Amino acid sequence: MSTAGRIPREFIDQLLARVDIIDVVGSRVPLKKAGREYMACCPFHNEKTPSFTVSPTKQFYHCFGCGVHGSAISFLMEYEHLEYPEAIEALARTIGVQVPREGAADAPTRKRKDPNLYTLLEEAAVWFQAQLKQNPDATGYLQQRGLSGEVSTRFGLGYAPVNSNLGRELHQYGEDKLVASGMSIRNDAGRVYDRFRERIMFPIRDRRGRVIGFGGRIIGDGTPKYLNSPETDIFHKGAELYGLFEARHDTRKLGRLLVVEGYMDVIALAQYGITYAVATLGTATTPEHIRQLLRLVPEVVFCFDGDRAGRDAAWRALENALPELRDDKEIRFLFLPQGEDPDTQVRSIGKDAFEAQVAEALTLSAYLIAGLKERFNISTKEGKARLLNDGLKLLVTMPVILFREQILGELSTLTDTPLEVVRRHLKKNSAGEIIPAYNQARLGDQDVRRTPIEHAIALLLHNPVLVEVADSAEQILDYDLKYTGLLAAIIENIEENPHIHLAGLLEQFRQTEHESVVQRLSNWRLETDDEAVIRREFADCLQQIRRQSRQKQLEILLHRGQTQVLSEQERSDLAYLLLQDYKSPGA
Repeated sequence: MSTAGRIPREFIDQLLARVDIIDVVGSRVPLKKAGREYMACCPFHNEKTPSFTVSPTKQFYHCFGCGVHGSAISFLMEYEHLEYPEAIEALARTIGVQVPREGAADAPTRKRKDPNLYTLLEEAAVWFQAQLKQNPDATGYLQQRGLSGEVSTRFGLGYAPVNSNLGRELHQYGEDKLVASGMSIRNDAGRVYDRFRERIMFPIRDRRGRVIGFGGRIIGDGTPKYLNSPETDIFHKGAELYGLFEARHDTRKLGRLLVVEGYMDVIALAQYGITYAVATLGTATTPEHIRQLLRLVPEVVFCFDGDRAGRDAAWRALENALPELRDDKEIRFLFLPQGEDPDTQVRSIGKDAFEAQVAEALTLSAYLIAGLKERFNISTKEGKARLLNDGLKLLVTMPVILFREQILGELSTLTDTPLEVVRRHLKKNSAGEIIPAYNQARLGDQDVRRTPIEHAIALLLHNPVLVEVADSAEQILDYDLKYTGLLAAIIENIEENPHIHLAGLLEQFRQTEHESVVQRLSNWRLETDDEAVIRREFADCLQQIRRQSRQKQLEILLHRGQTQVLSEQERSDLAYLLLQDYKSPGA
């Protein structure tokens, strides 16, 4: 496949117009007609009841269970594990057309992953494994830690010798590739040398089983005890989980994932038959980790040491988990006795007793309430007020789901505060303003709060015909609010291509600064397909946007008038804005 330049956006638009997503998905997943859409059990997570829908009108797929969604291109990227250009090539082949390329000068700033790095790292893993077999000290260390040869082989453990010559073994890749892969370091003098020495090597694999980096555990008393590969084009610590590939491969039906803190914990648990453990890579649990975990399984259990560091890590995991929660998912927290970790604990009490502890782990709500009670003295009114304030700061990040309502009830009882008062405070934003009811919009199977302009964007993405009643792109830009630039760009895209659908709009903004926002808002689904209702909602959003713009201009002029003399034009603008605000205070 040529990589000489960027694939023209116009070609991608034409490709999506010619390809039917029903054919693309249906050739890989059995679809059944359900009204105007098609349904199936989601191919991206385990489920018994179909929640995966494909829309022929929007050329868009969406799973109400795990939240995955996108165009035919996105589907191939996820299902076939393809890169973006590869997915386009695959689609183009189905209709017998060649993919054109623009000049290298037009290439996107986001670099493609270098396939040579995967090959290099795989060869490095094989070399480290060979060194392990030849080094009695390394094999003795693993035996001392109680690891069998079978489990060491299953996880591909290796060894980097004291006098490592990996760079010489892989010299054919060149120094630049060795540095880019993270296996070598170039010092200030320009000398290149091996990164890992005298360490047990743990290959880190992506979900396709490709080696993307390494963790190295030193033998002896040196520092640091653990050393990870640096960030590279193919390795990002905040997005990867050690042992996830092995867990999916070794566990027939993956219904739960246990998140632990170390490589050795994952391997020791696997040796005892607990094959569903994963570990973060020397970082705190990130929102991306949470999303991956909840996409794969209905239950996630975080397992931490019972010391202060473990509890701090658990609280950070809780904070990152709250925005990702859904009623059909469960998150629990298991704290081990002081001085124990999963490795020592499972060897001490055995598999059955350890799994019994996992099954009895604290629910997220129980841990949240317990954590808040630890921080404040609830025997005083002041302590209850502070607890309620901090609790609401956490809950405001959550989607409006039944689970959140249950926690609100617990906070109400704990602080002796009427539930309606608790709810009223939760609905205030950082400026202390009550959030309008129309901002409670549906995102997948979750309710979330959204600004008028985000609401308008979501409506327009799913219903491009609304451009007929939208303000012009120039007017939208004049409003000068957050995301007005994006809304204006969507309007321009639809006006240039009146037949564009949701999938086409998604691809228009791929690899742009707006991609994440467009993806997030495209996940929203209306509860009605009544065109009149949708148009009224869109008109209401536009009215609110205009009002917010006027209010912002008014505040600027009033503030300026306090510090300097306004010009004649500014005084005229101020008078006009005050009159408009007086005429329609709620519009």
